[in-house]
Amino acid sequence: MNREPAFPRWVALIRAILGVISFGLLGWSLTKLVAVGLASIVRGVDGADSVWLADGRIEQIIFIDCALLIGFLTATVIVGRFALRLTAEDLRFRRTGGGGRGALVAFAAGAVLSSLVMLLGVVVGDASWVADAGTPSGYAGRVGLAFLVLLPGALAEETMFRGVPLVALDRTIGRGPAIGVTALLFALAHGANPSVTTLSIGNICLAGVLLGVAFFAPGGIWTAMGLHLGWNFGLAALDAPVSGINLRIPLIDYLPGQPAWLTGGPFGPEGGVLATIVLALATAMAGKLFLARSQLAPEPPPHSQGSTPGHT
Repeated sequence: MNREPAFPRWVALIRAILGVISFGLLGWSLTKLVAVGLASIVRGVDGADSVWLADGRIEQIIFIDCALLIGFLTATVIVGRFALRLTAEDLRFRRTGGGGRGALVAFAAGAVLSSLVMLLGVVVGDASWVADAGTPSGYAGRVGLAFLVLLPGALAEETMFRGVPLVALDRTIGRGPAIGVTALLFALAHGANPSVTTLSIGNICLAGVLLGVAFFAPGGIWTAMGLHLGWNFGLAALDAPVSGINLRIPLIDYLPGQPAWLTGGPFGPEGGVLATIVLALATAMAGKLFLARSQLAPEPPPHSQGSTPGHT
């Protein structure tokens, strides 16, 4: 058993904040190196790949998502494991009470929630679907490709915001504030997305709170990833923009209609009040469910004065 030294609470807080900052800087630096390196290998070009990677087509999104995943998983090992001494169990990658089942159930729940937002837009707003060029096989192929694009992105973003940062802050400032801080960072990271609005940033922050609750539910990071992926996939499969990014699904066209503040407009359903309502209700239900099961009961900070926790 390896024992860590005891720290006063204020020292533990500074240590956690510096760890989170280091994690973010290292993760983004590694992401850029990996993205340009992968593009150079595939495309056979030099540093001008940064322009190609910014075009926003589905191939570029795959590169960026994979680079994010590699970059932040590496940062998780370097900062989380070796600097902050967080284990895979601490980060909820392992021994989470059913990661596979949690991911599948959460994926279904996420897809239902995002589809519900769109259907509400049809019922109470002016949203609709119209026929588009394409074939059923073309639709199935594009939807499958969308899934492959969204999968590494969902896991990468959960690693970025619900991994090291959430665990480190949870142990110093408490679970509720930690979820709130990481949700805000999650929302601000989407601030440069196409057609972004203040309301859409607020909704993404609310989604970050829901994902933070999911992280501490059975299944850990895999439950949060499944919920994230299911939400995005539900939007993409029905041709709605995912956080302002349109994956261009054939056969059907989603028209958000008006008013944009209700249905989300060009940013997609995540940018409207209907999403606010659905996300708020889902977050309240999830919090109540897991609080009732004591899944969200905060743990004493392991580095507080007088504590000498260990990892087996």
